[in-house]
Amino acid sequence: MQNKKLIIVLEGAIMIAISLILSFVKIFQAPYGGSITLGSMVPIILYSLRNGPFAGIVAGIAYGLLQLIIEPYIVHPVQVILDYPLAFGLLGLSGFFKNNVFLGSFLGIFGRFVSHFLSGVVFFASYAPKGMNVFLYSALYNGSYLLPEFIITFIVLRFVLYNRFLKQKE
Repeated sequence: MQNKKLIIVLEGAIMIAISLILSFVKIFQAPYGGSITLGSMVPIILYSLRNGPFAGIVAGIAYGLLQLIIEPYIVHPVQVILDYPLAFGLLGLSGFFKNNVFLGSFLGIFGRFVSHFLSGVVFFASYAPKGMNVFLYSALYNGSYLLPEFIITFIVLRFVLYNRFLKQKE
């Protein structure tokens, strides 16, 4: 039993490291934070699908804190919590749908979207174009990179990694 826990922790550390490396391969960089990457959320979501939501949330929080250290965009302490440990921690929600890659990926990335959306509404309202609804602005801004990230993540998980890493756990 102790070896199994150690293996899960080591797998989490490896997935966090892979996510961090993939986060540097940017396809698109949004001006105030957020980017489309070469699947940087795939390892965290894969880990969550394999090991459940608790392990995934912990790994996501750790990954979010590393993102904060390496690529910070800070305007307020509460914004830091919403945009880093909470947003990335919510990726672990995907572990609630271990047998459904689509729903798992969607829930995890939607959780991250909600956290960034709230941060955008509260802390980045001044960035919205004059006359534009701040809720719409935040949804469009965060959706502009998280929707493509979801598509990349789902395709990689379902069509590239599913048979090798997920199907065997069912």
